[in-house]
Amino acid sequence: MSKPAAASKLETRAKTTSPGRPKDLNKRAAILDTAKRLFTLQGFDGVSMDQIAAEAGVSKLTVYSHFGDKDALFMEAIRAKCEEQMPPDLFPSDLKGPLRTQLTRIAQAFFALITSDEALSMHRMMLTQSSDVRVRQMFWQAGPQRVQEAFNEFLQARVAAGELVVPDIARAPSQFFCLLKGELHMRMVSGLCAAPSQREVDAHIEATVDLFLRAHEPR
Repeated sequence: MSKPAAASKLETRAKTTSPGRPKDLNKRAAILDTAKRLFTLQGFDGVSMDQIAAEAGVSKLTVYSHFGDKDALFMEAIRAKCEEQMPPDLFPSDLKGPLRTQLTRIAQAFFALITSDEALSMHRMMLTQSSDVRVRQMFWQAGPQRVQEAFNEFLQARVAAGELVVPDIARAPSQFFCLLKGELHMRMVSGLCAAPSQREVDAHIEATVDLFLRAHEPR
């Protein structure tokens, strides 16, 4: 099945506007840190490139020279924010360490990410403030989709090693992460409950990992 035109256009933009080796890594880092903070607090439409430049202490031209345009900066900010808590080495393909331990580490990082104040704020804005489907598509590609793709590769390695049996490996990542979200995440997004205690989080993650393993362990 071919990708929607909007998705293909976004991927093309992300590739074509990616900068070469930046002249000043400190300025790039300052811009990205500012973008991560402002976008998660105010949403895509609530932030201007002038504002990002001013708060990062650089010129607007410098922002554009590093990131191309606002869309590319937004996607890079979302990607970087996700990688802060879910770095690539969280999904090892070398099969080192017990499977349960690695699944638990992934689950802990994911749950911490989605229940952070910044993520909850962004989630609410995606549901309420922004009517632009294009912005939601950019958010999905830069964040959730990348995480699911990384987990998919992790599962493929475990299936190849005979540690898991996953009939529908394309669907399994979303099933795992949706189990982790559960009712609790939606209640937090809706402002119906406070952050759970560490004991509650640990129990929720353990139960989710247990359920996932029971569904996919070799018979």
